[in-house]
Amino acid sequence: MIIKEQYAVNNVLISTAIIVVILSTFFGYRYLDLHHHKYNYERLSVVIWVPIGALLCYIINIYLGLGSVLAAGIIGVLASFVPKINSQSNYLKKLPTVIYCGAFVGMSSAQITPSISFVIAAGSITGLLYMLSKNLFLGIGGKLGALAFAGVIIVSLIHWLYL
Repeated sequence: MIIKEQYAVNNVLISTAIIVVILSTFFGYRYLDLHHHKYNYERLSVVIWVPIGALLCYIINIYLGLGSVLAAGIIGVLASFVPKINSQSNYLKKLPTVIYCGAFVGMSSAQITPSISFVIAAGSITGLLYMLSKNLFLGIGGKLGALAFAGVIIVSLIHWLYL
C-alpha cells in the first residue's frame, strides 16, 4: 500500500509482488531447515534486558540527540563488554545479544515511539517475542531487527486502536 500511494502503481504490479513474497516465504519455509525440532524458551531473567537496552538506546537517541545509528552502536559496544565482568558466567554471555535486540527498538524515531512508556512496552513485547523464538531462524540474519520491528508495530497498533 505504501508503494501504491507513493508511486501510483497499478494493482497488477502490487499483486505480483505480494504473490512473489508469499511464494518465497512458502518455499523458504518448506525447503530450508530454519529451526531445531526441539523447542526451547529463553529464560525471563535474560529477556528482561531487552526493554533495558531499548530504553538506554532511546535516551541516547532522542534525549542526547546522537541519532539512532550512533545510539545503537554505543549500546552494542557497551553490551559487548558485559561478559568481561565475569568470564565464567553463562548468564552474562547471553546478555549482549539481548541488549542489542533492545537497542533496535530504541532506534525508532520520536514520531514512531513518542514516549518512554511506549519504548518500555515495545521492548517488553520484543522481549516476549525473543523468549518465544529462541530456536527459530538460527543462522538467518535480521532476527533481532525483525523482532524489534514486530514489537514496535504491535505496540503501535495497540496504541492506535485504544488511544
